[in-house]
Amino acid sequence: MPRIPGADRDRVDPSIEKAFAAQEKTWGSVLAPYPLYARRPTIFRAVQGMWAGLAQSGLIDRGLVALINRRVASLNGCVF
Repeated sequence: MPRIPGADRDRVDPSIEKAFAAQEKTWGSVLAPYPLYARRPTIFRAVQGMWAGLAQSGLIDRGLVALINRRVASLNGCVF
């Protein structure tokens, strides 16, 4: 159980709820750290922006982006 509870899903910004729904569709559930990020919408959007920037920049090889993703997931305690 996390020390800090995630955001109440009934009270999040509609854009955050849309991101949660997309994660559920892709992964079967909302990814572990995102409800925590959603407690502060600016942080949530910054995390999304980081991943979008990595994906769209073309400066980092896609394989390396995948490794970065796994490492960040590991640091966040995500089971991926």
